[in-house]
Amino acid sequence: MTTSVVSIVYVNDAPAAARFYGDLLNMSPSFETSGYITFDLGPGADLALWSGQFEDLSPDVPRTSEVCLAIDSGPDELHAIFKQWQAKGVTILHEPHDAGFGLTFLAADPDGNRIRVAPQG
Repeated sequence: MTTSVVSIVYVNDAPAAARFYGDLLNMSPSFETSGYITFDLGPGADLALWSGQFEDLSPDVPRTSEVCLAIDSGPDELHAIFKQWQAKGVTILHEPHDAGFGLTFLAADPDGNRIRVAPQG
């Protein structure tokens, strides 16, 4: 039986990506090597940043998946996170809007990987 689900995000520079995600998530990595860094997101969930799997990742390459940060409070928190990320200079791909499942917005990390903030389902 699976004890943890690890979402892997491919990046050009794992330590740089870890600084970016650590700042957004307000947490420190739980495991680090030069090319593979993880964050413990809670029981059974980890986020991994892995470099060296692809050459020269670019934000111009279309992405078909997202890391979704599910929040358990309402629109006020989502708007606050949106404003914090804007102030940090995070690339915003789609401003807060109602997507049918609630208020959400979409951002990107420096490698072009998509990050969604949405209500916890």
